Amino acid sequence: MVNIAAFRALRPAENVAARLVSVPYDVIERDEARQMAADNPVSYLRIIRSDLEFADSQDPYAPAVYEKAAANLRAFEDQGWLVREPEPCLYIYRLNWRDQVQTGLVAGSSVRDYENDVIKKHEFTRPEKERDRTVHIDTLGANTGPVFLLYRSSENPDIARSMNSFADQNDPLYDLSFEDGVRHRVYRVPAGELQNQLLRSFSALRATYIADGHHRAASAVSNGKKRRAQISDDQAAFNYFLSVIFPDEELSILPYNRVVRDLNGRTPAGLLENIKSRFTLQPGKLDDPGNFDCNMFLDGQWYHLHAPENLYDSSDEIGSLAVSIIQKHILQPELAIDDPRTSDRIAFVGGIKGDAELERLVNSGKFAVAFSMPPVQPEQLVRVADAGKVMPPKSTWFEPKLRSGFFVHLLDR
Repeated sequence: MVNIAAFRALRPAENVAARLVSVPYDVIERDEARQMAADNPVSYLRIIRSDLEFADSQDPYAPAVYEKAAANLRAFEDQGWLVREPEPCLYIYRLNWRDQVQTGLVAGSSVRDYENDVIKKHEFTRPEKERDRTVHIDTLGANTGPVFLLYRSSENPDIARSMNSFADQNDPLYDLSFEDGVRHRVYRVPAGELQNQLLRSFSALRATYIADGHHRAASAVSNGKKRRAQISDDQAAFNYFLSVIFPDEELSILPYNRVVRDLNGRTPAGLLENIKSRFTLQPGKLDDPGNFDCNMFLDGQWYHLHAPENLYDSSDEIGSLAVSIIQKHILQPELAIDDPRTSDRIAFVGGIKGDAELERLVNSGKFAVAFSMPPVQPEQLVRVADAGKVMPPKSTWFEPKLRSGFFVHLLDR
């Protein structure tokens, strides 16, 4: 049983929304944040990346940085740039990107669901990143960025139909498009029939799954548990964290590609011969590689690799992923990339940049070989999470990205 809740969002005033809403905190560095917020006092980056207002010498994890974020949040309220919803609402969040449309539900997801594995995970978190957001949430008393969740559409197709029907028939609170070509529309679902229906429908689901935002989720849960230990109130806002929940059938996962700096002492011809001993290898590129295929760019030439059945066990949720097959049978034995999490000889390139970026990196001489991977499918991610396992590093690239600033989930009021 999935437990979600409506909440009284703090959200942008319509006249400043286009200038306020920002990219997520963790996709940019301090200099980029500073440039994006320059001459824009309304930028939400001043709340989620308040380190941009300090000199580069400032420790971004110092108390003063978090206190500045809290002061900026209060100032945004005082200026009327962020306004409080008068009653608990759900929201429908629709994104259009290229030919893709995905429509999700904005709600509070349960801390206890996370603890009880009703919200399922597929990644490890890094302690320093989790600690940063935990302090941020605690200092501000708010979740300032959503966790991106998915649910299995097959469990209840009516959920997506209801959300899409509502969005098709109603005017949005916000309708904003940005330089990346993504259109973001938000619709309020007030107390009433549809809100009750959605709450009931989600309560009948078996689970939701974290697609993106493992650190935000873990930090929100740590903070919720801390507040629960101080105040016993199962209805309090801190028992929930900000989330957007999408049906899996509407999601687009792009590949996370690999580039390696050198050939580990091998020549291109020698590497090709060794790969041929394991994989079916043909010149040229496969436009739509399946799970047991990938494309490799080496010495100015594309090759298509297909993994025969003896290289994987289809019952192994992790071992049958293409990223695992390439790691086990090429990157580790041939190129000595024993641990892609720690090796400085491998880099990862989001699929949003396309294969042209892989060609550029190899042709520049900075890298020797590139592997263009097939995208992980949502059902594969669900299978891994249901098994209680962890995806290999840098396996999934979700696009389009959710924007931050449309919603703030307050924990104490």
